[in-house]
Amino acid sequence: MIVVTGATGQLGRLVVEQLLDAQVPAERIAAVVRDKDKAADLAARGIELRIADYSAPETLAGAFGAGDRVLLISGSEIGQRVAQHRAVIDAAKAAGVALLAYTGVLGGPAADFRLADEHKETERAILDSGLPYTFLRNGWYHENHTAQLAPVVEHGAVLANAGEGRIASAARADYAAAAVAVLTGEGHENRTYELSGDEAWSFAEWAAEVARQTGKEIAYRNVPAEQHLAVLTGAGVPEPMAEILVDVDAAVERGRLAGRSGDLSRLIGRPTTPVAEAIAAALRTV
Repeated sequence: MIVVTGATGQLGRLVVEQLLDAQVPAERIAAVVRDKDKAADLAARGIELRIADYSAPETLAGAFGAGDRVLLISGSEIGQRVAQHRAVIDAAKAAGVALLAYTGVLGGPAADFRLADEHKETERAILDSGLPYTFLRNGWYHENHTAQLAPVVEHGAVLANAGEGRIASAARADYAAAAVAVLTGEGHENRTYELSGDEAWSFAEWAAEVARQTGKEIAYRNVPAEQHLAVLTGAGVPEPMAEILVDVDAAVERGRLAGRSGDLSRLIGRPTTPVAEAIAAALRTV
């Protein structure tokens, strides 16, 4: 069986859809979900539901079987993810899965920003488990920024503390396609893939592309980290999350999200989605 954890999340759903598009029979796919009702559409398509919660280790005992190929999609609860991921790793090892693929962060041990800490610790736990693994070190998603296009267009500004740093982002669907390639292919055991877009862009270029597509004046405002933090918290972003976003921008300025290994396009067998295409798609919904 191919088992996708977090299967009702944004990435998980794309992975399941692309597995079906790749002609993997529904009866060979299992979705690990917390809420059965949210996964009713998956069950209706013949996908097996395995109800489990990263935060409740006892529920994970029946989530995996011997020989399963498992995709561990990292949790979203920052600060709790190491314990959650360890619970999944322990259950996968006890079950004797054939492969545990994990969605980490670009750069792995070299990623020196706070958001990467839990990913690095999870990778160490997987290595310590002795399980056959694949590390899918995902770079930034286009959607991390296209989701914020409405206020950008409204205020005519892109605000960041990233200087002239560049981001080699790709579409969430591109990263899902990489996971599908690993789950359905051969020869990926004990491999690490640094996944990122084919092109890297700066926030000034991002602002210029949004301006080009909207016909509006959009400026990039590079501000000190303290000012950016104040703006984010003033807009209602919880301070711990605002601090993480500011820290990521500082990492962008240091070049930590600009790496382009070509692994992503090689895995999916096509170029990654251009950022201009992602902006155009997002603007259609603004």
